[in-house]
Amino acid sequence: MAAGRLPPTALTLKQFLRRQQVLQLYRKILRAIREVPAEQDRRYLKDWAREEFRRNKDATEEDAIRMMITQGNMQLQELQRTLKLAKS
Repeated sequence: MAAGRLPPTALTLKQFLRRQQVLQLYRKILRAIREVPAEQDRRYLKDWAREEFRRNKDATEEDAIRMMITQGNMQLQELQRTLKLAKS
């Protein structure tokens, strides 16, 4: 590869940053799921999260990706609220 040339599959800066947001959300969801007390519920939620992210991995439309990130953050907040209530 010549110096200064990017491979054809290189991400743009915007795509790279969006990808980082998605990975960060995925990690946060998995961390929150670890707090779920019941093993069966943890397994179900983990499988659900994996499947959702896997199903949408090929999304390329910027608006759709932003919307999915927003929905994921809302679902994460709901899970965290539920866990907080369960502990109190």
